[in-house]
Amino acid sequence: MPSGEVDKPVIDDNHDGTVSIRYEPKEEGIHELAVKYNGEHVQGSPFKFHVDSISSGYVTAYGPGLVHGVTGEPAQFVISTKGAGAGGLQMAVEGPSKADITYHDNKDGTVSVSYLPTAPGEYKISVRFGDKHIKGSPYFAKITGEGRKRNQISVGSCSEVTLPGVISDNDLRSLNASIQAPSGLEEPCFLKRMPTGNIGISFTPREIGEHTVSVKRLGKHIANSPFKVNVCEREVGDAKKVLVTGSALKEGKTHQDNVFAIDTRNAGYGGLSLSIEGPSKAEIQCTDKDDGTLNIAYKPTEPGYYIVNLKFADHHVTGSPFTVKVSGEGTNRQREKIQRQREAVPITEVGSQCKLTFKMPGITSFDLSATVTSPGGVSEDAEIQEIEDGLYAVHFIPKELGVHTVSVKYKQIHIPGSPFQFTVGPLKDTGAHLVKAGGPGLEHGEQGVPSEFNVWTREAGGGTLAISVEGPSKAEIEFKDRKDGSCDVSYVVSEPGDYRIGLKFNDRHIPDSPFKVYISPAMGEAHKLEVAQFPTGCVQADKPAQFMVRKNGAKGELDAKVVAPSNNEDDCFIQLIDQDQYSVRFYPRENGIHAIHVKFNGVHIPGSPYRIKVGKDDVDPAAVHASGKGLGDVKTGEKTDLIIDTCNAGAGTLAVTVDGPAKVAMDCTEVEEGYKVRYTPLLPGHYYMTIKYNQMHIVGSPFKINCTGESLAEAGGQETSSVIVETVAKVSKGGNRTGVILPIFKSDASKIQSKGMGLKKAYMGKQNQFTINAGDAGNNILFVGIYGPKGPCDEVFIKHTGRNQYTVNYLVRERGDYILLVKWGDDHIPGSPFKVEV
Repeated sequence: MPSGEVDKPVIDDNHDGTVSIRYEPKEEGIHELAVKYNGEHVQGSPFKFHVDSISSGYVTAYGPGLVHGVTGEPAQFVISTKGAGAGGLQMAVEGPSKADITYHDNKDGTVSVSYLPTAPGEYKISVRFGDKHIKGSPYFAKITGEGRKRNQISVGSCSEVTLPGVISDNDLRSLNASIQAPSGLEEPCFLKRMPTGNIGISFTPREIGEHTVSVKRLGKHIANSPFKVNVCEREVGDAKKVLVTGSALKEGKTHQDNVFAIDTRNAGYGGLSLSIEGPSKAEIQCTDKDDGTLNIAYKPTEPGYYIVNLKFADHHVTGSPFTVKVSGEGTNRQREKIQRQREAVPITEVGSQCKLTFKMPGITSFDLSATVTSPGGVSEDAEIQEIEDGLYAVHFIPKELGVHTVSVKYKQIHIPGSPFQFTVGPLKDTGAHLVKAGGPGLEHGEQGVPSEFNVWTREAGGGTLAISVEGPSKAEIEFKDRKDGSCDVSYVVSEPGDYRIGLKFNDRHIPDSPFKVYISPAMGEAHKLEVAQFPTGCVQADKPAQFMVRKNGAKGELDAKVVAPSNNEDDCFIQLIDQDQYSVRFYPRENGIHAIHVKFNGVHIPGSPYRIKVGKDDVDPAAVHASGKGLGDVKTGEKTDLIIDTCNAGAGTLAVTVDGPAKVAMDCTEVEEGYKVRYTPLLPGHYYMTIKYNQMHIVGSPFKINCTGESLAEAGGQETSSVIVETVAKVSKGGNRTGVILPIFKSDASKIQSKGMGLKKAYMGKQNQFTINAGDAGNNILFVGIYGPKGPCDEVFIKHTGRNQYTVNYLVRERGDYILLVKWGDDHIPGSPFKVEV
């Protein structure tokens, strides 16, 4: 109540799945109503409302639209004029989107008002009567974007100029180019081979005047660089000159293509970007007509209001964002959602027992392995324990503060979610982009059988985790907190089909959410089938491999396909060998982890999809690191860069994606230690950069980048830019040690004592021994080498017996005089090099 006291309303069960809440107010002013179910606030709670006394004679307003709403659905409220008439009323709605207001005089002293918000956020609703705010105005309504789905497409059109001089294809890869506009805005631009054989530069002109193009190789200008390019007025992209025609930007129909045309012929050069947001994810198709115009078709599956953002050269075209009313039949998708509060985990100290838990039912712990890499780059094996059936914990004791990387592998392949980030000490950042989820329930499932997955929120701090399952039938969702910053979710659905699982943390989707999951019909006969002779280890690309499937008396059809890391699908070749066995041959064409889907009567057989590694080189996303200014705080209009270090990570596919308030011009070039990504943001706000190596997030991905500065483009919905490179294997060179930083040793080799026969005399074919005592010599690494008349000796064996005491054994097979070197770090110990007679 306004006085701060708490009052309890009456709750009546209407016995039809709804509940009524009645309340008789005793005070005037703003009240706050908290509605909780099982101790959790329902969506929108606490609700605020204003209580007025009947006799006041003031104009008042009430209704849900003054408190909360959902984007794309009309929000409604009522103004009671108490006989004052609708004449002197003025209404305004301000917020993240332009909201159309409609109102209707009910002729009974009330006016019904509705407005249509098209973007989530806080809206300010002012109601004035006779130029004065009415009591309680302005109202603030929270509009959520729950249930909105968006799709986007981009079509580039760039200005191209030819570069003087001759350049080979090899050089092209190591060159990078940037263009600086007269105002000083600098952006990466792209080099490509023109049909004439010359090298062209393509860029999006944003200003009139003389631009400077710099082309550099490894940071140095090439011949003729920098050179000047003049941009005249008709080349600069002008969104106002784009013509859009077609009724599909006003209304549309579900389950069919709604077409409109875009003519950019008189608008200069620029990229066209289109996003459609609404109750369903509309499929977008774009066809180029011969006369330089484009046809855009979109196909929604649910009725309702859709918002179409259409931008050209980073500015909205006239009329954008368009609000489209889509009518027709929906797909009758059911949605179930649960919300759970996640507490932040206490800060982990150096030297304490740390554990990371995960659930993987139906496997043997024998095939699991885990390593922990400290911020300094030291990797150690970690111990995995089975806590209960199918639940495992990785145990380790950190020795330093900072972000550790925990890799968990099953049969040499990272489990979903791995590599994990694990912060020791206070968290550097919090938020949805640090939540991870993984498990079979996010990949596939079976009707009527619980599908399980893990969610790790430890790195993201405290907040609300919302889990929704949407599809042909309503899901029953179960949630089990493991009290260590991770939890275990399982859901059961009664109908097969395509489901979407959305995971949001503090109202933001976590990386890769929503997940698309196909739930197959009940297993039926499929459970009888088993796989035999499945290739172990890894297979070669471009060579066929095969395995057997036994029917065990099941009746039906077998089909199989192989899905490559790039998501390309290929059918497998199936042959019936005898009554009860099939042979399945597949032909992988890429390196990386492939999934083989084996289905019987359209249902996955037990264990499907099977994962298999193709190619020898272990591509390890945990060995890829990103660093540089471009991951920190950046400024609009300034070119910034970061280095992605792929040393010792094998060759793979590097994909970099940036999601943010606007598209960014981005390119990626090869440098000595890996790849350099450069980009220029045009709008302030938060950008999220996802870096994946062979379809798996590297540690720390997605990175949250904060951008400040002036707006150099128009805002309109989130936009995505990406670049993909097939990398070559890189090995770190000695001099500029990138990955490993050697600790600074404090040691003194002169304090070392050595003794034993093996320092003077040795015998062929016998173990010769001596001992080293470095107890007073500080910390360092012991090196022992033995060199004889015909080269090195057969074997040297160093055993650390504790407290910097070492025993060394060696074996020689030739007579003669040998040299024995013993070094502590970079320094010889007293007496070294020793002369040994064999």
